[in-house]
Amino acid sequence: MAQSVELTLDSAAEAALVAQWDRLAAAGLARARRPEPMGQHLPHVTLYAADAIPEAAEAVLPEIVAGLELTVRIGAVMIFGPRNGRCILVRQVLASVELLELQQRVALACGADPAGQFGRGRWSPHVTLARRVPSDQVGKAVNVLGSRGELDATIERCRRWDGKRRLAWWLT
Repeated sequence: MAQSVELTLDSAAEAALVAQWDRLAAAGLARARRPEPMGQHLPHVTLYAADAIPEAAEAVLPEIVAGLELTVRIGAVMIFGPRNGRCILVRQVLASVELLELQQRVALACGADPAGQFGRGRWSPHVTLARRVPSDQVGKAVNVLGSRGELDATIERCRRWDGKRRLAWWLT
């Protein structure tokens, strides 16, 4: 999915998660952070992703996320998969009513499939730590991360990511 709407985290939470990316990379378990222009590869919570976002949604997204101010708790390490012998390692984001309502407004504006992963009751808020981790390396990855406990984060910014053009811009 090349197009997404993403929430970014405050600088302290971002630094803590980037440190986890770096620990995994140093252990040879994940690629190092992607060297994208303007530091666009940031820890984030994806509200919606698809191959395309309708023009009508592009016009209303800034209004939907205006005045954004959420506090979220980043929780336990979770594993998505395996698929084709590989897993995705993530940190759970505990869903508040406000976060779920925001995600639904964004998903509805973008025309999300109600039966898809961004449909009501189907979305799993998370921050990705590593993709394509071989199934037999998941235990090692969890050990490298160790017990980091929960992390509170403030969200005040939302951005659009265009993966085809490798370009991000702020909606807030």
